Formats: sequence, C-alpha cells, structure tokens
Amino acid sequence: MPRVNKVLVVDDSPAIVDSIEMMLDFEGFEIEKFYKGSDMLKTLDAESKPNLILMDMWLSGEDGRDICREIKANDSLKDIPVLIMSASRGLEQSALDAGADAFIAKPFDLDDMVDKIKLYSK
Repeated sequence: MPRVNKVLVVDDSPAIVDSIEMMLDFEGFEIEKFYKGSDMLKTLDAESKPNLILMDMWLSGEDGRDICREIKANDSLKDIPVLIMSASRGLEQSALDAGADAFIAKPFDLDDMVDKIKLYSK
C-alpha cells in the first residue's frame, strides 16, 4: 500500500485552513489542521511524524519561527520539512534563518503551493 502524505496545516484563519485542506485533500494528502502552533506541537512525536508542516508565521500570540526553531532543535523531529507562510514578504529570510525549509508568500497561488508541498513532502 502506498504511503499517505500527511500534512499538518497551522493557521489561525479558519478560512485559509479550510481552503488549503480542500486543495490538499483533492491532491490525495491526509490533513491535520490546527489553529495554534502550541496545539500542533503537543501532537508531534517521532512515531507518527507528518511528511510536512505548513504553518503561518503569525499565529495569534505565537510566532511560527519560534515553533519552527523548536521543531528543528528536536533530533527526532528536525527532519520534518517546515514551510512557513506569511503576507510579510520581507520576512522570508528570517523564516529560513529560523529553520524553515521554504517560504510561501500570501496571498499564495494554490498550484504553486501544491507544487512546493509535493516537492518537500516526499
């Protein structure tokens, strides 16, 4: 049986989470959605690692870069690709410096986003 690509989507906007979920579901991905990075972190473990984490940089009261640093500092989780999204295009380098594998500018093109997710979630 082929391995299912599991993507964790973290954004504090339900509308954005829903649109990404519909798009990735159509592409055959398994999606787990979270509205807070801290809630997502509680579910991460080495046994059931996702193929990729797609996370907004600015989450209500949380900075996605800090959450990314926490993931990348954990030896059992650091190989999970983290893609950070933000409407603050000038912050791409700070996302990459925090350990993000890629940056996606908002508003995003859905096809480009799917291509990036497919590239990093292998």
